[in-house]
Amino acid sequence: MQTQQQRAGIYRRQSTGYSAFHPASLPPKPPIKIEGEFQRLLSKADRALGRLDGSIQTLPNPDLFVFMYVRKEAVLSSQIEGTQSSLQDLLAAEARLFSANLPKDVDEVINYVQAMNHGLSRLEQLPLSIRLIKEIHEQLLKGVRGGRLKPGELRQSQNWIGPGGCTLNEATFVPPPPEEVPNSLGALEKFLHDPGNLPALVQIGLAHAQFETIHPFLDGNGRIGRLLITLFLCEQEILQKPVLYLSHYFKQHRSEYYERLQAVRDQGAWEEWLDFFIQGILLVSKEATETARRILELRENHRNQITDHLGRAAGNGHRILEQLYQSPILKVTDVEQLLNVTFAAANSLISRLTRLGILQEITGQKRHRVFRYAPYLDLFSDQPSSP
Repeated sequence: MQTQQQRAGIYRRQSTGYSAFHPASLPPKPPIKIEGEFQRLLSKADRALGRLDGSIQTLPNPDLFVFMYVRKEAVLSSQIEGTQSSLQDLLAAEARLFSANLPKDVDEVINYVQAMNHGLSRLEQLPLSIRLIKEIHEQLLKGVRGGRLKPGELRQSQNWIGPGGCTLNEATFVPPPPEEVPNSLGALEKFLHDPGNLPALVQIGLAHAQFETIHPFLDGNGRIGRLLITLFLCEQEILQKPVLYLSHYFKQHRSEYYERLQAVRDQGAWEEWLDFFIQGILLVSKEATETARRILELRENHRNQITDHLGRAAGNGHRILEQLYQSPILKVTDVEQLLNVTFAAANSLISRLTRLGILQEITGQKRHRVFRYAPYLDLFSDQPSSP
């Protein structure tokens, strides 16, 4: 009979001396207890996700605003894995503002954005599956750190988790041996499609933890596991758009995140992990809903300022404003091309928007200046810029 300690799986000693974990198939046995405080928490999280989804639909052009939600998740999820790039670094790189000051790992964050977009696009033809996960993994690691570790292919060797430089025998956790990975992932895929009567948020909470336990790739497992959450919520139409940056919560509680996952493996502590996970869904849903409200308020305020202060140039001012929600960092030449006006006219418009506090110059130079839509970016930043 399976003990509580073996509820998530068992450790088996390998021929070379170390012990690797062999996960049990989902759902856990005995079943997850959905009662009392946890049931109330789950209900709150469901309602919060519903409000978030509704608030995004009220935005003038939801797809423009999703642009920033996706990039915030990309930055935070990548930072959990040790990247140093900020949201502004990512936007500057995407705007092709190449600078010696940009962190070298910004390409990893760009890849995360591309991997998420690829996954969301492919969901229209493919269900959430091993095949899709492998495609996303290939996008994630293409041409960056880890790119030589067979992107898109399941690992053929043993990996492990632990402090830098530790050996296999010193590891904090050793995932299943490579020959077990295909079967373990196959069982996870089956669970994603047939969870029984489990609520959707419980299902994805279990699936995320199981994926991290299987650790099927040589690199990128954490980021893929967090992408899995977003893709699942969109596939199930719990969210119409990928606007839940749950990595914000995981990064804030990084130690507890890893401890809860390890407690599942060592103690079968599924309920405690799910309580932590659902708390994150609830808190981040509320934050993202508030961000959507503040976006609407900001847009209306800036539209009014442009109308009141730009006179006959207000029409072009509004066009720049709408462009800023898709490209929050720009140069005078970008405005010149957008409006099909002279450089002098574009420069004059940018100067007027800067005086209104809508744009902020960020190079400190007299030539080749770069501007950011600071009030908008600050809505997605943990450390707002100074005026």
